[in-house]
Amino acid sequence: MSSHLPTHRPAAGAPAVPWNRQRLRSNNEWLLLELLRTGGGSSRAQLARDTGLSKPTVSAALAALEQAGLVREAGRLAPERGRTAVLYEVDPAAGHVLGVDIGRARLRVAVADLAGTVVARRDVANRGRSANAVADAVVAAAHEAIDEAGLAADDIVHAVIGTPGVWDEQRRGVRYATSLPGWGRPGLFDRIGEGLGVAVTVANDANLAALGEYTLGAGRGSRMFAYLLVGTGLGVGVVKDGELLLGAHGALGEIGLVPLPARAGEPPATIEQEAAADAVVRTAQDLGLGGAPTAKQVFERARAGDLAAVRAVDREAGQLAYAVAVLSAVLDPDLVVLGGGIGNSADLLLEPLEQALHRIAPMRPTLAPSLLGEEAVLLGAVATALETARPEVFERRTAGLP
Repeated sequence: MSSHLPTHRPAAGAPAVPWNRQRLRSNNEWLLLELLRTGGGSSRAQLARDTGLSKPTVSAALAALEQAGLVREAGRLAPERGRTAVLYEVDPAAGHVLGVDIGRARLRVAVADLAGTVVARRDVANRGRSANAVADAVVAAAHEAIDEAGLAADDIVHAVIGTPGVWDEQRRGVRYATSLPGWGRPGLFDRIGEGLGVAVTVANDANLAALGEYTLGAGRGSRMFAYLLVGTGLGVGVVKDGELLLGAHGALGEIGLVPLPARAGEPPATIEQEAAADAVVRTAQDLGLGGAPTAKQVFERARAGDLAAVRAVDREAGQLAYAVAVLSAVLDPDLVVLGGGIGNSADLLLEPLEQALHRIAPMRPTLAPSLLGEEAVLLGAVATALETARPEVFERRTAGLP
């Protein structure tokens, strides 16, 4: 099981062999495959023009890719002049990946093809009363999604699991997963990997959400982008010029662990303890909100004009402003996106958060709501799994070609 987020492999995929004709051919095939993936269907002539390769070289490479099941005919183009051209496209069914989002309240699983299209998914309540029960529920939901997609477990090339906390390779477990009691116990993710029967990468949920939001959502085009995930826990993922920042020990962004100034006569609390979902509920009750509401209900009542709920939301915005101020001073992002279960109420939070930030911090990045909502972690997990799976599928399928 790997502990890091996979990085893109440039024009590779070919076996690590000395430079020779076979290696050159493999690189040409990978080049064409990536061009078809990023640019869509194309003819042999157009691929030759785009790559500078000769038409015979392109034809041979496409024939090999088609034989390997990596590309397929996508129709024909009939120009006004000249011969009809065959169009080729990547075959997305050549491999599949699994993305998993583990939260205290929900477990989300998605199976996607190599084009990133989700072909099956499960979204279930997290009712596990122990860490083992949660791990087993993840495996069960994953197998249900794989079955729904009409696949076998060995059709899944790679899986990425998003979880609170930071993966510790030496301990074989996560650290700092305070929102999931017992989740830091070593061996849990080995249990999941064995249950799935597939190679697994474990990644911090806020980091995956940041990658998802940068690729598909509000973070696109940002030079230094921070995703503030606020739900049952609190974390930050940071993307700079398209690259995820992890820190020396993978713990960059664990801002929820930062202590707040202590109130008189009270022990110090962390930002997470004062700004995550439980704190919103606690504040609302202290302010006189009746019943035993959830954080979601507090925001719903605030929308309806309940004064205690509105005051609880304002206090939440002030706590988040402190978090953004710390982020701004250390990282100087040009954009901070608010996401997670609490972040989905950005319609109520952003205005008081901006006002509070103006009062306490000289640096004021642009604030924006997440465009992916509760899907951010899951879509980031799928996108990350594809970065590993695509070159691996290429290597597997072309290894036996003559």
